[in-house]
Amino acid sequence: MRNAITSRRGIVTLAVFAVIASMPVLGPALGQPFYVDVFTRVMIWGIAAVSLNLILGYGGMISFGHAAYLGLAGYTIGIMSDAGIDNGFLQWPVALAVCGLAALVIGAICLRTRGLYFIMITLAFGQMIFFLGVSSDRYGSNDGLPIYSRSEFKLGGAELDLGNGTLFYYVTFVLLLASIYAVYRIVNSRFGMVIRGSKSNEARMNAIGVSTYRYKLTAFVIAGVMCGVAGVLMANFERFVSPDTMDWPQSGEMIFMVVLGGIGSLFGPVLGAAVFLLLSEFLSNIMESKNIIFGPFLILVVLFARGGVNGLLGSRAERRG
Repeated sequence: MRNAITSRRGIVTLAVFAVIASMPVLGPALGQPFYVDVFTRVMIWGIAAVSLNLILGYGGMISFGHAAYLGLAGYTIGIMSDAGIDNGFLQWPVALAVCGLAALVIGAICLRTRGLYFIMITLAFGQMIFFLGVSSDRYGSNDGLPIYSRSEFKLGGAELDLGNGTLFYYVTFVLLLASIYAVYRIVNSRFGMVIRGSKSNEARMNAIGVSTYRYKLTAFVIAGVMCGVAGVLMANFERFVSPDTMDWPQSGEMIFMVVLGGIGSLFGPVLGAAVFLLLSEFLSNIMESKNIIFGPFLILVVLFARGGVNGLLGSRAERRG
């Protein structure tokens, strides 16, 4: 039975990734080339959701300010581009370093709290960074900052042209697979065992001599940097960044994706991002406010699909358990 469950989940997961991988060919062949852009967004938000799942699903850290790293990475790309620095070998490491440093400072403070206080202080930090973007008249304030060219990767005579839509799509796809693999290796390592143990019973972990604070802070920084990868890709894809990227509803949508896909599961966040964004695309064509549907939908998922989309692929006994 266990093999059957694994097989069913494996088949569905492989099918989803096969569709994603073939979309640059499949979309135009079906006369729907705009789905290439839709699935690019799905992958970018999938990376962001995977990063959040590392601390939320495996570490029990409910962050309502996670979208701040999307904006920090995006603004770093935008500001450097505005200054005439389009070299991706400079832009991307600086953007990820900014996200890592911000996550280190925010995590060092937030992780001294627990429960509701942790949620509120991450929300407060996220809104501080959001209003920092709003108050920056030099870089567009509420109007945002346009990015006129994508990052350039030139090494000798070779060049990785991210201006090529298909190439950018597959770079995003590879980074999505890399983020999933990174989380897989992390949560199945000794480090990951401590993170999961601290979620289950932190007091007991501390009692046996494990400093959970340092482990959780490290995971928090890793998640921030990984979310920064999504922010870098988003800035290059949209060629635009605005403070709205960092606002708290974006963090709420990421939490929705993780819960919808299956909190604490490896592929669940990607499935959740796909369902959320594709359903959003559909609903936006038939009504003005998609939240009228998403509110009750989330309630139904929490009540009847505890494991989200990933859980629905298991057995009836597993879903009940």
